[in-house]
Parts: sequence; structure tokens; C-alpha cells
Amino acid sequence: MAAPLKIASWNINSVRFRLASVQRFLAEEQPDILCLQETKVINGDFPEGPFRQLGYNFQKLNGQPMHHGVAIVSKVRLSDDARLDWQANGEARHIGVNVTGPLGGTVRLENVYVPAGGEIPDREVSPKFGQKLDFLDRMTQWSSGLGGRTIIMGDFNVAPLESDVWNHKQLINTVSHTPIEIARLKAMQDAHGWVDIGRKFYPAPERLYTWWSYRARDWSVSDKGRRLDHIWVSPDIVDTVKSHRVVEPCRGWPQPSDHAPLMSEFLF
Repeated sequence: MAAPLKIASWNINSVRFRLASVQRFLAEEQPDILCLQETKVINGDFPEGPFRQLGYNFQKLNGQPMHHGVAIVSKVRLSDDARLDWQANGEARHIGVNVTGPLGGTVRLENVYVPAGGEIPDREVSPKFGQKLDFLDRMTQWSSGLGGRTIIMGDFNVAPLESDVWNHKQLINTVSHTPIEIARLKAMQDAHGWVDIGRKFYPAPERLYTWWSYRARDWSVSDKGRRLDHIWVSPDIVDTVKSHRVVEPCRGWPQPSDHAPLMSEFLF
């Protein structure tokens, strides 16, 4: 029987600064495909060589100087790459590709980095918050037109469930967990019938975080986490997902990203 295809997603918060961590993750976990967000590098300066040395010879990039940026590096061939401007201002926040699985089936893989949205959850006061809501609305419109067989993953910058944050009451008015953001993300999910793989394998209210602030003196002891990173699939391929986990130990590595990687296995 064919081995499942392992696909990972990680907001790396500068791929060049944390290259050693990415290399360690790839060596230890051996994903077939890694989707990166917040690479913070133009395409010409992306560290292609170190990835190729580890067997990740297929690379699709959408970068920009100093901010944002997404990339997909893969051991399997990628095709038909596209870059959608859901931010409507040219920011590098999406890249999508076709992937052929071990049994020959092809799916669409979308890698996205949703804007954080600033500090104030009011679009009249904070333009960044308004941009985030509009970004989610454009993703919703796109989702409504999909035919199926799609995986979308990345940093959505929204923790939708009460159990997706360390303290729901304390964070209810904090950007990433406000009712208006949660409603926007739910509308996007409903537009295509997306299945939230994290909560399929770890049903609420089970603890499931992917992000811990740098402000915490000891992130693992305080454990004030949020589930900002997600992997969703079209309903017609949900049965192809064989496992899912958050690789939490990466958050404790030297010079860590504030996000931990996600890893799912697919057999399609």
C-alpha cells in the first residue's frame, strides 16, 4: 500500500533567520511538502539551495521584501501555480498549486497568510482590521465557487472556537478572537463546506494551540496559546486525511517562531 503524503504548514516568521529550525524540522519530520508563511524575503533571495540539499527540489515562491511572503517546497512535483491577491494591494499572501498523491489522484493545495489585523478590532479606527475582514470576505467569495478536491492551510490569524484560546472571556475583544472575525471565518467555511482537520482529530473542547506570544517568559508553563493556524479540506476528500498534529516542540527550539508547525497525512 502506498505511504500517505505528509503535508506541513508553518508560519516561520522569516525563513532566512530561522533556516536552521526549518532544516531541523524537515530532517526530523520528513514532510513531503512544506507550506511556509511570513517568509519575509523576495523570491531571488529565498534560500533554495539548503532546501534542495534536503530533497525539496520543487519550490513555488511568492515573496516580497521584509514583510509577508509565502512559499511551498516539495519533494513531489508541483504544477499550475497561482497567486491570488485577496489583500487587493499586491501583498504576497497566497500561493496555490496542484499536487498528485501517491495513488495518482490530484488535489489543489492553497497556502495562505491572512493579515493579523492590527491591535484594535474596529475598522473605522484601524484600517488594518478592515483589510483583514475584507480579505476574509474575498476568500469566502472564492470558496463559494470551488468545485472540490482542495486543501487550504496556513496562518488564518483567527482562533474561532472558545477552546481555541487560553481564556475566551479575557480574549473576546482581542483581535484574532472577536465575534466579527469568527463570523467571517465561519462564513468562509460554510461557503464551501470546508472541514476543519484540527477539530476533526481533536474535537472541542480539547486543548489545541498553534501560537504562543513571545511576551511570555516561559511559553510552555504559562501556555497562553491560540489556534491561529489551520488545515481545512473540501468535504469530498476528508476521508483521505489519515492523521493530524501540531508539532509543539518546535516552539521551544532556539530562536523560535511564535507559531508551531502543523502536519497532516493524506492518502488520495
